[in-house]
Amino acid sequence: MAELIFKKDNIGLGKRKQAIARVFLIPGNGNLTINKISGNKYLQYNDSYLNTIWSPLEKLNLEKQFDIVALVKGGGLTGQTQAIQLGVARQLCKMEKENRAVLKPFGFLTRDARIKERKKYGLRKARKAPQFSKR
Repeated sequence: MAELIFKKDNIGLGKRKQAIARVFLIPGNGNLTINKISGNKYLQYNDSYLNTIWSPLEKLNLEKQFDIVALVKGGGLTGQTQAIQLGVARQLCKMEKENRAVLKPFGFLTRDARIKERKKYGLRKARKAPQFSKR
């Protein structure tokens, strides 16, 4: 497994908000490992997060043929989950070019570029202004 992890060709990189995920697809029987912890435990047994991660493999009927190993940093669980999903989809496209035609219509290969807007001076948050007083 160690030789698979350190090859550049085997990394699917996914980003969402502040989260960055490096994803490795290893031939296996459908296990998920995130930051060396079981995927179920890391994602707090949230079925929505687990379904999000496995959805690209399910569309290709490959969910029991690969193990997902992800190294994630930054952001929260939602951003990390979506980053892993993008990394899985990109890795599947690297493995076989035909997978791109299947995954593209579902939006798995689209990088969601929305990030938090910065706070501006004179405002309370990015857009929230102090209460206006006429008199």
